Amino acid sequence: MNIKKITMLAGLTLVSSQVYAANWLALQGTEKPGSSARAKVWGFIQPEYQKTDGTKLPAGTPFAGQNMSPNMIKPDNKSNESFNIRRARVGVRGTGFPLDDKVNYFFLAEFGHNGITKLGKTGVALTDASITLNHMPGARIRVGQFKTPTSEEGLQAIHVFNYVNFTNITNQMMLERFTDGDGSDGNGRPVGAPGSAVTTNPNGPNGSVGAFRDQGIQIFDTFNVNNWEHSYAVMYGNGNGLNRTDNDNNKDTYLYWSSEMVFGGQGARREGMKLFAWNQSGKRTLTTSGAGEYDRDRSGLGVTFLKGRYRAAAEYMTADGMIFNGSDAAAVPGSTNNAGDNISTINVLTDDEADGYYLDFGYRVLPNLELDIRYDVLNRGTKTTTGERTFDTVTLGAQYFFNKKTRITFNYEIRNQDAPGFPDTAPPNLIADNLDDRLSLQLLAIF
Repeated sequence: MNIKKITMLAGLTLVSSQVYAANWLALQGTEKPGSSARAKVWGFIQPEYQKTDGTKLPAGTPFAGQNMSPNMIKPDNKSNESFNIRRARVGVRGTGFPLDDKVNYFFLAEFGHNGITKLGKTGVALTDASITLNHMPGARIRVGQFKTPTSEEGLQAIHVFNYVNFTNITNQMMLERFTDGDGSDGNGRPVGAPGSAVTTNPNGPNGSVGAFRDQGIQIFDTFNVNNWEHSYAVMYGNGNGLNRTDNDNNKDTYLYWSSEMVFGGQGARREGMKLFAWNQSGKRTLTTSGAGEYDRDRSGLGVTFLKGRYRAAAEYMTADGMIFNGSDAAAVPGSTNNAGDNISTINVLTDDEADGYYLDFGYRVLPNLELDIRYDVLNRGTKTTTGERTFDTVTLGAQYFFNKKTRITFNYEIRNQDAPGFPDTAPPNLIADNLDDRLSLQLLAIF
């Protein structure tokens, strides 16, 4: 943990004043004193439809003619066109009023079909369960399982997310998958690579995706200085995802800071310009292939803007260690290659680096209709020429708001991938050239 950074953040809390205007730390972790119910039931449902062309893996690659994992609809990887209940969450939140309105809680459960319930092999999963103590001015204390103070896409409430799917950088660098090994054959080679050993033991997820959450303790607050609203958070957590305890005695530390000029309004869509920066630092332990202890560090900074008809956002992120590296030859994990001697596994870059960014813009052409465009870039595995993969996606979108709590979102993603260290005719680029665009429709109802 960076002691100087934490000391600076702690010192700034001395000028804290109680502010309950909207920001993600306050919205998700606090309740207004004297105005909140003891138990407020809430939630949302997100049915969706997604489609690609279903392009197969090309000739000249180990799994030629088989399904290409990025062209399949998640989380099942069985079809290139599917309806799904992406999320169906029900929660309760409130305070101990009239006993003590300085204590509040937040509880949320997931009933949808996604990386939380599918990979966790549960029909229902607990996503959030926390208690916040608001007794010390400038230092609220939140304990339990909740969203970590990191990237904007992960920290913000998903029911106000302006797109259906995350950017490549958030999906691959921040939405953590937990595995027992790195996907190599024990000799450091990806399965199916020249000289690799035969394996019939896939390296798949050993539980739910992290869902941008952790179990731990967080000190945070929000305060005003002149015309700016500032927020900070310092968190200490397991670094082992949802609904399970620590597995290796290592802990993750999280540092977060935001400064926002508030223009007006309230709630999750309050108008303002926010600058933010964050850092996550921890370790992960593998027990099978590539067994050992590895650093997992993430950092980012960005800006969001909302005023009148205009909305914009940008964020730059870096990653060092434990980076999701897709599946062997982009086949559906668990698939057997055409030679019949290897299966495709999930791979992790234990000691590599990545970086990327996204640019996002939205404009309300009508009071109930917003048009959106987002451009995101991910440079993955940048420490080696042959390991580097680049991704860039242009997402064209539209949101129609039936009312403040119900909307439909349309997205069309123009997706590109490249292996810059290989010739265009080499297998990595033959696979990359077969990446399909993706169409998405999602309906949201909040209750």
